[in-house]
Amino acid sequence: MRSRAFYRYSIALLGFNLAVIAWGAFVRATGSGAGCGEHWPMCNGVALPRSPSVATVIELTHRVTSGLALLGVLLLGGWAFRLFPRGHLARRAAAFSVLFILTEAAIGAGLVLFKLVAHNPSMVRAAAMSLHLVNTFLLLGALTLTSFAARDEQLIRWRGAGRVAPLLWGALFAVLALGASGAIAALGDTLYPSASLAEGLAQDFSPSGLAPVTLLSRLRVAHPFLALGTAVYLTFVAIAVCALKPEAGVRRSAYALVGITVLQLFFGMVNLALLAPVWAQLIHLGLADAVWVALILFCAQACSEGMIELRAHR
Repeated sequence: MRSRAFYRYSIALLGFNLAVIAWGAFVRATGSGAGCGEHWPMCNGVALPRSPSVATVIELTHRVTSGLALLGVLLLGGWAFRLFPRGHLARRAAAFSVLFILTEAAIGAGLVLFKLVAHNPSMVRAAAMSLHLVNTFLLLGALTLTSFAARDEQLIRWRGAGRVAPLLWGALFAVLALGASGAIAALGDTLYPSASLAEGLAQDFSPSGLAPVTLLSRLRVAHPFLALGTAVYLTFVAIAVCALKPEAGVRRSAYALVGITVLQLFFGMVNLALLAPVWAQLIHLGLADAVWVALILFCAQACSEGMIELRAHR
């Protein structure tokens, strides 16, 4: 019963973190990151500002929900250490969840304190946004593994996966790299919006312009091609792993991964054609998170072995 309650809590916490991440993207897309000024954790020097602007409300809401997510993950970690024995996957994954939520908070604070928010066009901000996205993905991955281990009571044995492991490691790194480039592309869409698709392409390929504008444009135009290549690779990995490990759970997770990837690729083209409005950016990010979670579950299914089977081998 306690394990079932822990599993339900971990699923709810994963969903809450996805909502917090989406709101963080809304903060960036609306340019509200400086809504609380240069103060952190205080907002404009006070805990609760009076007569706040819209930007202040948006940023303060993100800080409050991020704080709740931090407390929720800390509770998850403590609960996992009390509930599961040493060496259990749920316990280790929960520990990594605590680590990544702390680094997530540190990166968020750094963005504010170093003024890497609002309309800052520096490449330092672009690098920080990429790091932020990678850390966010690692947090979601740890939370997903925590839920997986709490539900199925399985062990993940990367070393025993044989030819499957290199394929999966390649898929993980490919999606992380794609996510980093997507963070830069989204920043470029926010800082340098275009009136039309033709104008945006002309801006991206133009040899003139300020250095940050030019570089952000170059990285922005590369993202769709990286997305297409990553989608093809994920499909290849799904087919190859299913051939090597034709278990029902692996097949189901492979279908989910490929289906969400195709949907994300399609909506990425829609986002590009519509010139990345805020609502489309949020859906695009939500699908990117879904692809990552589906990939983590696919890796877990492909590299896990049931407790009974493992004991039998021993």
